[in-house]
Amino acid sequence: MTAHIPGSKSITNRALLLAACAAGTSRLRSPLVSDDTRAFRDAVVALGTPVAAAPDDAVWEVTGSGRGPVGGAEVWCADAGTAARFLPPFAATGHGEYLFDGSDRLRVRPLGPLTEALARLGARITAAPGGGLPLNLAADGLRGGELTLDGTLSSQHLSGLLMAAPLMRTPLTVRVRGLVSRPYLDLTVALMRRFGARVRHETPAGPAADGTAEEVLHVTPGGYRPADLTVEPDASTASYVLAAAAVTGRSVTVPGLGRGSLQGDLRFVEVLRRMGSRVEITDTATTVTGTGPLRGGFDVDMGDISDTFMTLAAIAPLADAPVTVHGVGHARLKESDRVAAVAENLRACGVRTDSGRDRLTVHPAAPRPARIACHRDHRIAMAFSVLGLRVPGITLDDPGCVTKTFPGFHGELRRLGFATTPPA
Repeated sequence: MTAHIPGSKSITNRALLLAACAAGTSRLRSPLVSDDTRAFRDAVVALGTPVAAAPDDAVWEVTGSGRGPVGGAEVWCADAGTAARFLPPFAATGHGEYLFDGSDRLRVRPLGPLTEALARLGARITAAPGGGLPLNLAADGLRGGELTLDGTLSSQHLSGLLMAAPLMRTPLTVRVRGLVSRPYLDLTVALMRRFGARVRHETPAGPAADGTAEEVLHVTPGGYRPADLTVEPDASTASYVLAAAAVTGRSVTVPGLGRGSLQGDLRFVEVLRRMGSRVEITDTATTVTGTGPLRGGFDVDMGDISDTFMTLAAIAPLADAPVTVHGVGHARLKESDRVAAVAENLRACGVRTDSGRDRLTVHPAAPRPARIACHRDHRIAMAFSVLGLRVPGITLDDPGCVTKTFPGFHGELRRLGFATTPPA
C-alpha cells in the first residue's frame, strides 16, 4: 500500500520564514496545509510578507523584502510553537512595536532562553513571567555578537536565532550546550544554506568546562536569496502509518521520503526494525512490512527523534518484552506533558508503565478498551489510533485535534484499509 503523507511541518514553517527573509519571490511546492502551518503563514503575513496560495494550496509564493519587518504588528501564534520561537527574532531584526501571543497552552511553553538571548543582542522585550507569551518586542535591528545558549529545553530557540542572523548587523556566534533534537538543528542549517546563508557549524573536541557537550555555530550577515523548494513528506507523521504496518502485518510505502531526507525522524524506522519489522529505504521511498509479533527487550534513546517516541510507546504493549525510551524529558514541554500523557493513557488501557523525568518503560500487556485523553495533542491522538488497530474499543476524546498537522489522518487510515479509532 502507498500512503499519502502531507508535507513536513518543520520544513514548511522554516521555508516560510526563510522566504520571508529573502529579497524576492520564493515558491514552496507541496507545503503542509494544517492548523499549525496556516497559523505560521498568517503570522508571516501579519509581519508584512505577502503569501499567495494556489487555489489547491499546492504552491505558496512568498515575496520577501530582504530585511526585517517594519511598522509593528500584533501576531497571533495560535498553538504553533515554531511561530512563537522563530518569528520574534525575525521581527527583532526590523523596526517597530510587535506583540506576540498565542493559545493558553502555548503561553506556558518556555521562551526564556530565546528572550534572554534577544535582549543581549539589543532587542527590548517585555515577556510574561518565565519569559513566555504574551511578548512585547520593541525592534530596532539586532547587532549580532557572541552568545551562549542552553539547548536543553528546545532546539527551536537556537533555530530561531540562527535564521534571523543573516539579517543582523554583525556576525553571530552561538555556543550551545546540552542540545536536544539535534536533527532539527541540522535541518535548519541545511535550509538556511539552501536559501543562500553562510553558516559554519563546529563541534569542538571534548566537553565544555561544566562537562556538557558544546557546539558552536557562526553565521555571517548578508541576507538570503529566493529559492524554489519542494517540501518532502513529514517523517514524524509517517511514523503512524509505518507503525500501523508493523502492528498489523501489512506493508506500507511512503514515497518521497528516502535516503536523502532532511528529517531526522525517519530514523524511527530503525526502531521498528529492532521490533522485527522489515524495513527498506531507497533513494525515493521508505517501506515497512510487519512480519509477526513485535519484539521488545531493549532501551532506546529517542532524544533526537522525540516526536516519534509516542508512536513507539503506544505500540510497545504489543511487544514480547519491556521497552524503555529515554532522553525525552524535553517532551514534557510540548503541546502536552507527553511523557505523563502517554503513561496516563497506557495505564487506562491496563498497561503497566514506569516513568522518570526523561524516560518511560512500557511492559507487555493485553490492552483493554479505554477512552484516550488527547490533551489537545495531535501526536497523542495519532499514536493511540495505531494501538486502536489492535485493540477494539479504544476511543479518542478529541479526534479532531489531528488537524494541527494532519487534517486527513483518519481518512488516510481508512483509505489504507485500516480500521480507525472512533471518537468517544
